[in-house]
Amino acid sequence: MKWALIGCASILVLGCLGIAALVFIVFAAIKSSDAYKGARATAERDPRVIAALGSPIEPGWWVSGNVNVDANGGNADFVFPISGPKGEGRVHAVATRDTSGWHYREIVFTPKTGPPIDLLKP
Repeated sequence: MKWALIGCASILVLGCLGIAALVFIVFAAIKSSDAYKGARATAERDPRVIAALGSPIEPGWWVSGNVNVDANGGNADFVFPISGPKGEGRVHAVATRDTSGWHYREIVFTPKTGPPIDLLKP
Protein backbone atom coordinates (compact mmCIF):
# COMPACT_ATOMS: atom_id res chain seq x y z
CA MET A 1 0.00 0.00 0.00
CA LYS A 2 2.84 2.38 0.90
CA TRP A 3 4.54 1.91 -2.50
CA ALA A 4 1.26 2.41 -4.34
CA LEU A 5 0.76 5.76 -2.61
CA ILE A 6 4.35 6.80 -3.35
CA GLY A 7 3.86 5.82 -7.00
CA CYS A 8 0.59 7.76 -7.30
CA ALA A 9 2.12 10.80 -5.61
CA SER A 10 5.10 10.64 -7.97
CA ILE A 11 2.84 10.52 -11.02
CA LEU A 12 0.82 13.46 -9.67
CA VAL A 13 3.96 15.54 -9.03
CA LEU A 14 5.36 14.75 -12.49
CA GLY A 15 2.04 15.71 -14.07
CA CYS A 16 2.01 19.04 -12.22
CA LEU A 17 5.60 19.72 -13.28
CA GLY A 18 4.71 18.93 -16.88
CA ILE A 19 1.78 21.35 -16.83
CA ALA A 20 3.94 24.06 -15.24
CA ALA A 21 6.61 23.55 -17.92
CA LEU A 22 4.00 23.82 -20.68
CA VAL A 23 2.60 27.07 -19.21
CA PHE A 24 6.13 28.49 -18.93
CA ILE A 25 6.88 27.62 -22.57
CA VAL A 26 3.66 29.25 -23.82
CA PHE A 27 4.28 32.42 -21.77
CA ALA A 28 7.88 32.59 -22.97
CA ALA A 29 6.81 32.17 -26.61
CA ILE A 30 4.31 35.03 -26.41
CA LYS A 31 6.71 37.29 -24.49
CA SER A 32 9.49 36.71 -27.02
CA SER A 33 7.27 37.68 -29.97
CA ASP A 34 7.71 41.04 -31.68
CA ALA A 35 3.97 41.67 -31.29
CA TYR A 36 4.25 41.50 -27.48
CA LYS A 37 7.46 43.54 -27.40
CA GLY A 38 5.89 46.29 -29.51
CA ALA A 39 2.72 46.48 -27.41
CA ARG A 40 4.74 46.50 -24.21
CA ALA A 41 7.03 49.28 -25.45
CA THR A 42 4.04 51.35 -26.55
CA ALA A 43 2.47 51.06 -23.10
CA GLU A 44 5.70 51.72 -21.21
CA ARG A 45 6.43 55.00 -23.00
CA ASP A 46 2.88 56.41 -23.21
CA PRO A 47 2.60 59.50 -20.94
CA ARG A 48 -0.97 58.59 -19.93
CA VAL A 49 0.14 55.17 -18.69
CA ILE A 50 3.12 56.71 -16.88
CA ALA A 51 0.78 59.23 -15.22
CA ALA A 52 -1.54 56.43 -14.07
CA LEU A 53 1.13 53.96 -12.89
CA GLY A 54 4.24 55.99 -12.21
CA SER A 55 7.69 55.00 -13.35
CA PRO A 56 9.26 52.50 -13.83
CA ILE A 57 6.58 50.36 -15.42
CA GLU A 58 7.07 46.62 -15.13
CA PRO A 59 5.21 43.86 -16.99
CA GLY A 60 3.64 41.03 -15.02
CA TRP A 61 4.50 37.41 -15.72
CA TRP A 62 0.98 36.18 -16.60
CA VAL A 63 0.08 36.49 -20.29
CA SER A 64 -3.08 35.19 -21.90
CA GLY A 65 -4.02 35.01 -25.54
CA ASN A 66 -2.23 33.85 -28.64
CA VAL A 67 0.32 34.80 -31.29
CA ASN A 68 0.29 32.93 -34.59
CA VAL A 69 2.95 33.43 -37.26
CA ASP A 70 3.48 31.60 -40.53
CA ALA A 71 5.15 32.27 -43.88
CA ASN A 72 2.24 34.42 -45.09
CA GLY A 73 1.88 36.64 -42.02
CA GLY A 74 0.31 36.27 -38.65
CA ASN A 75 -2.07 37.54 -36.02
CA ALA A 76 -1.96 38.23 -32.32
CA ASP A 77 -4.54 38.82 -29.59
CA PHE A 78 -3.24 38.87 -26.02
CA VAL A 79 -3.56 40.52 -22.62
CA PHE A 80 -0.80 41.15 -20.09
CA PRO A 81 -0.59 42.97 -16.74
CA ILE A 82 1.65 45.96 -16.06
CA SER A 83 2.34 47.81 -12.85
CA GLY A 84 4.19 50.78 -11.44
CA PRO A 85 4.68 52.48 -8.09
CA LYS A 86 1.24 54.13 -8.24
CA GLY A 87 -0.90 51.22 -9.42
CA GLU A 88 -1.51 48.42 -11.88
CA GLY A 89 -3.55 47.60 -14.94
CA ARG A 90 -3.60 45.45 -18.04
CA VAL A 91 -2.87 45.88 -21.73
CA HIS A 92 -4.92 44.24 -24.47
CA ALA A 93 -3.33 44.14 -27.93
CA VAL A 94 -4.68 42.93 -31.27
CA ALA A 95 -2.40 42.91 -34.32
CA THR A 96 -1.86 41.39 -37.73
CA ARG A 97 1.44 40.74 -39.46
CA ASP A 98 2.43 40.97 -43.10
CA THR A 99 5.77 41.26 -44.91
CA SER A 100 6.31 44.78 -43.55
CA GLY A 101 5.82 43.81 -39.89
CA TRP A 102 3.17 43.97 -37.18
CA HIS A 103 0.20 46.35 -37.54
CA TYR A 104 -1.78 46.98 -34.35
CA ARG A 105 -5.54 47.34 -34.59
CA GLU A 106 -5.84 47.77 -30.84
CA ILE A 107 -3.64 48.51 -27.86
CA VAL A 108 -5.77 49.42 -24.87
CA PHE A 109 -4.53 50.04 -21.35
CA THR A 110 -7.10 49.49 -18.61
CA PRO A 111 -6.00 50.73 -15.18
CA LYS A 112 -7.33 49.00 -12.10
CA THR A 113 -9.28 52.17 -11.36
CA GLY A 114 -10.38 54.43 -14.17
CA PRO A 115 -11.50 54.20 -17.76
CA PRO A 116 -9.62 52.34 -20.52
CA ILE A 117 -7.07 54.32 -22.55
CA ASP A 118 -6.64 53.69 -26.29
CA LEU A 119 -2.87 53.82 -26.78
CA LEU A 120 -3.17 54.08 -30.57
CA LYS A 121 -4.87 57.48 -30.26
CA PRO A 122 -2.96 60.48 -28.90
